[in-house]
Amino acid sequence: MSRLAKNPIIISDEVKVSLSDNLLNVEGKLGKSSTSIPKSINVNIDNNEIMLTSENKALLGTIYANIKNEIHGNSKGFEKKLELVGTGYKANINGKDLVLSLGYSHDINFTIPESITITVEKNTNVSVTGSSKQLVGQVAAKIKSYRKPEPYKGKGIRYKGEKIYRKEGKKK
Repeated sequence: MSRLAKNPIIISDEVKVSLSDNLLNVEGKLGKSSTSIPKSINVNIDNNEIMLTSENKALLGTIYANIKNEIHGNSKGFEKKLELVGTGYKANINGKDLVLSLGYSHDINFTIPESITITVEKNTNVSVTGSSKQLVGQVAAKIKSYRKPEPYKGKGIRYKGEKIYRKEGKKK
């Protein structure tokens, strides 16, 4: 059984949580979202706490994490930071598109999803923010996939603080 799911989920004052049928609705200052709860899981909401119980131990931890992420996302939000490393690599916002210059013969236009906010600082630092942890991570991974960091010169798009293991080049 998930050890974390034994603990209650604390609901902050900024968030409203309601349960109707098997749908848990979370509404906060950054947006609203909903999670479907399987019928095998019992949800009790009282005194700003959510308690989960179930016989299906494998599913309990997953639902616990999803509910906790939705509450955190709708109150504080999630953020991933990316760095563009390389000569001439830069990014800028053009309307609803993120324009990336990554050393190819053409620029890459990435359309920003509606619930995601992307900001560019100093042309080489990109910040992806939103209320859904899954969507923020997916968008950041998609941007990173346009030019993954390579191990010889270290050029490419990487997460802030990510360590790239460098390889030694050819020797004569």
